[in-house]
Amino acid sequence: MSQLRAIQDEGLPSWLPRLAGNKGPRFLQIADALQAAVADGSLKPGDRLPPQRQLAAQLDLDLTTVTRAYDEARRRNLLEGRGARGTYVAAPKVELSPVLDLSMNTPPPPDGVDFDDLLQQGLSQVLMRADNASLMTYHLGGGSEADRKAGASWLAPMFGQLDAGQLLVCPGAQAALAALILALTAPGDVILAEPLAYPGLLAAARQFGRRILAVETDQHGMLPDMLEQACRRHQPALVYLNPTLQNPTALTMPERRRKELAAIARRCKVRIVEDDPYWRLADAAPPPLAALAPEQVIYISTLSKCLTPGLRVAFVLIRDPQERERFLAALRSFALMVAPLTAALATQWILDGSAGRLLEGVRAEARLRQRMAGDILAGRYGGGGDGLHVWLSLPAYWHSAQLARAAESEGIAVTPAEAFATGDRSVNAIRISLGSIKDRGRLQAGLQRLSHLLARRPEPAFTGC
Repeated sequence: MSQLRAIQDEGLPSWLPRLAGNKGPRFLQIADALQAAVADGSLKPGDRLPPQRQLAAQLDLDLTTVTRAYDEARRRNLLEGRGARGTYVAAPKVELSPVLDLSMNTPPPPDGVDFDDLLQQGLSQVLMRADNASLMTYHLGGGSEADRKAGASWLAPMFGQLDAGQLLVCPGAQAALAALILALTAPGDVILAEPLAYPGLLAAARQFGRRILAVETDQHGMLPDMLEQACRRHQPALVYLNPTLQNPTALTMPERRRKELAAIARRCKVRIVEDDPYWRLADAAPPPLAALAPEQVIYISTLSKCLTPGLRVAFVLIRDPQERERFLAALRSFALMVAPLTAALATQWILDGSAGRLLEGVRAEARLRQRMAGDILAGRYGGGGDGLHVWLSLPAYWHSAQLARAAESEGIAVTPAEAFATGDRSVNAIRISLGSIKDRGRLQAGLQRLSHLLARRPEPAFTGC
């Protein structure tokens, strides 16, 4: 514990660090010291901690700071209260759910960001400034003027100054996709997509009786000449693209390819739906297609994929007023509005800078986890760089569905390529999501277990595909 050097000569507990003003909030320094001491055995389950008032006096801190430190340590399952007997180091929690979930694409919890405090502060500001009755009643679809202005602010890095009147606020990107399909296509219509695409698109199209047809790709994404051929042959109603840190391949389409596809869409008079949940996670992402061809592209950006899953708020940029009305009419048929409290919290976080701080924390954590995946899966790592997932090509002796079943038997959930397939071509790969496991140690254990599984040939029970 070199960083947490004991200062017993001052009469303080041996696990306590020297508190420093340049190392973050003091309550987090205390909680981190507790966690380090439990990890290295300096503190053991059942050890009694000093009363909060005593420790506050010894450290010359407010009681509130020590209380927050103990609360944070309880949140990390390090401490337990025993009433009048005091506070004790907790016994390790028994893991009731042994499955290591590498299948759900969610933002990782950022290190160094006090999410509980962020949530409490944000809701406190919302409740203080808003008419509380308005947070619990019906609202017109599409979001309030304040929500749309917040959306324009959130999208400013992609588009610069936006007309907030062209933005609509929706309860998540999936709802937005479904409403666009209902509004801009008819049963039996064709939607063009890449051979591997977001499963939510496939599910919505299947439910509504639309046909998804695959357009060939190369290492830069959808091929322009193949898109033009497909447009002339099938007369599609929409083209779906996810060009930044694509789900599942994690590829980012370069600007030149985006311009070529936008030009073909203009020439063939077909709308592009640009689903872009990861743009703000990427380092120096090219401009969105919707910035290159504003009259041709409808743009979706969701907060739940780059901030936190519970923030079910998506911004949809539709420049044509008639299409906006058709979209809203379709949306109202199944999702009248974003929950007003959720929308108000998103707006508050965007305008007060909390969303930006949370985003930076998520970006930093995602990059750390990508490096971890690269180290453990060296030689097979498909990369993602800045994103939330890895696309992993498999050795010939494993088939993707077969590998997913074998991983499940060992307590690991991954997503096989079949879940993303829009065409008949088989791809032997899996997607590994890096954000859904909160604890880095458990994520590391899951990746190592998966690496060992990949290195050996399948057991006889898994030879069938």
